[in-house]
Formats: sequence, C-alpha cells, structure tokens
Amino acid sequence: MKLKNILSLIVLSLLILSSCTGGSGSHTHTTFGDNTDWKIFRGDPALSGFTNISLPRNPILKWTYSSNNRTAGSPIVHNGVTYWSDRRGRIYGVDINGNLVFEYDLQTAVDASPMIYKSTLYIGRIDGYMTAIPLAEKEVIWSFETLGQISGSANIVEFEGRTAIVFGSYDNYLYCLDASTGEELSRFASGNFINGAAAVWENYVLFGGCDSWIRVIDTQTGTATDSLQLQTYVPNSPAIMGNIGFVGDHSGNIYKIQLEDGRIVHHEMVEYQDNDAGSNVAVPAISPDAVYFYSGRHLYAVNRTDGTLMWSQLLSGNTGESSPVVANDHVIACTRTGIISIFDAKSGELLWEYDTGEQILGSPAVIEGHFMVLTSRGTLLCFGNE
Repeated sequence: MKLKNILSLIVLSLLILSSCTGGSGSHTHTTFGDNTDWKIFRGDPALSGFTNISLPRNPILKWTYSSNNRTAGSPIVHNGVTYWSDRRGRIYGVDINGNLVFEYDLQTAVDASPMIYKSTLYIGRIDGYMTAIPLAEKEVIWSFETLGQISGSANIVEFEGRTAIVFGSYDNYLYCLDASTGEELSRFASGNFINGAAAVWENYVLFGGCDSWIRVIDTQTGTATDSLQLQTYVPNSPAIMGNIGFVGDHSGNIYKIQLEDGRIVHHEMVEYQDNDAGSNVAVPAISPDAVYFYSGRHLYAVNRTDGTLMWSQLLSGNTGESSPVVANDHVIACTRTGIISIFDAKSGELLWEYDTGEQILGSPAVIEGHFMVLTSRGTLLCFGNE
C-alpha cells in the first residue's frame, strides 16, 4: 500500500494541560496528561504501555511527514503535536494536520525518546548530556553532563517536595535532577550501563541495567530498597501497573514481580516463549487483565493474575525494539520489518494490518482518535478515523 498525504483532518477540540503525578497505581489510568497527550515513552510514568483511549474503528492513513533522517527513539505527543528526534539531534514537532510547527537542532547525536513535562522537553544525548528545552522559547535552559551516553527516556518524579526528572546513563549512574534548574539532587551507582528508562511506582523507581539487576530506588532518599538479579542483562525498561510489574532480560525471559512497601515481595518467570526466541529488547505492555510481550516472532497475551496463556499470534515480520501498546480493548504491534498490526486484546483476533515499507524501531503513540508510528527512516505516519 502506498503512503498518501490526506490534507483534511478534523481538528481536535479542547486541549487541556494536565499536571503530572509521580505514580501510576490505578487500573483505569489514561495517558500521561489528557487525551491529546502521550508525553513520555510508553505513555505514562509507570511505562505500562496502556491507555483506556480506544483506537479508531477503521483506521486509515491520514498523512505522513518525512524528515529523511534516521531515528532510533519513539514519538511522543503534547497538545496534539507529535515530537521526536532524529539520530543527528534535530528535534521535530508536527501538528495534528501534518504541519511542521517545531524544530530545534541539538547538533549532536541522539538515540533517546524525548519526554515533556509542563511544556518543557527533556532529552538525553549520546554525548552524555540531559537537556531541557521549553517548547515556547525553543532555547536550551539547562544541560547536565554525565560521563556516558544517555539512551533511555527521562521520567518525572517527586523528590523531597520538588519536581524532578530521573534517568540512567552509560556511566552506570541513575540521576535525579531538579526539573526546573537541572541541579543534581541525587545519584545512584549501578554495576554497569543503564540503557532503558526508569519506571515510576508510588514513591519509587525501578530500573534494570547491563549488570542483570532490577533495582528499586526510593525517590525521597535516593537509596535502594530492594533488588533482584535476572539471568542476563536488562536492555530496556520495566512496565508496572498497580503493584505488579513485568520486565524482560536479553535472553528473552519475562519476569513478573510483585511490589509492596518498596520491596519485591515475590517474583516468577513467565514461561510462554518460542524455543528460538533469541534476545528480547522490547518492553512488555500491561492491561488490567493481561500482559503482552514478544517472543521470537510471536505476540503473547498472558493473564497477569494466574499466568495462564490467553492467546498467541504469529506476527508478520521479525520483532525488534518496538514495544506493543494496549489501547483499551486492542493491542498495537509493530515489527522491525515495518508491519503494523492491531489485535483484539481478549481474543487475539487480527483486526487490521498495514505495511509501512520501512523498518520500525520505536513504539506507537496513542491519542484520542489517532495513533502515530515513527519509522527508522524518519517517516511519521498518522492514522485516524475514515
């Protein structure tokens, strides 16, 4: 199917700025903000990959925007504008009609997905800096230097009454900075590179690293309250909903962890996977009923309470870095080979499929009436109602 630019699109109605809370314990939470927002990698600070927004019933491609530059991160959406960065460090913002409305050049390499809080964009860079850019001024207000590349998205937390961002670096540290000034509030030393984003749970964050450990950090003190060693290193991020989290290691194992009072009180391995699953670099997606994850070329849906297999589907292409997203009663899956698929979340029935013709590494972003997918060649595709 050829990509077609469609000029007319119904403008989203009321845009409401919402404040962020550090945790995400509710089973009915929506995206990080309002229904025109997907302001962080995976949609919310818990990195659940879940929204109660419904997908368009019969999605069609509304428009595409091509930057013609390679990308590695995922798109985010703020007030109906989709933002991303290419690997050269140029940040783009495209509105709901497909028009370029924001552009900024960091002039350095970027692999990370951006995060937006109170109209300020935060993004990590390969040269080790975390940078804050207010969208209105389009000018860097602060940059904080680490001693290693930053590949994961920043997240938002509360630290001793101050709003802070938290992120990991290849210098082995997890950092907590004042969101307004970039002042360092705390840091925690891990045993190796931190590649993924930290997930927020109540007053704690969870993150994994190349030392194979999942750690729980108290955001008020910056100290570790618990840890769990997995079989191999963790290349991406945990996902949490309520007091239950899921995380994958590089070997393809998926772990369920139960959290209570800052501790991992129980953990078990989810056994459903292909015999030839190989490495796993995607983040699981969690709904109130199930967890969805890739293994080999399959998408699995497992009951998150008793661990029974609900369904599995062979995908039309090899999986990769892109992670699934649950939008109410549907699941979106994107493959490295460029296929976007939508499944019924309960039955696993394939409902819709689209071939972009380009490799997909990032995860989809979902807002009211639309979803966005960014290819590794820098093409943003917007799908909406017919």
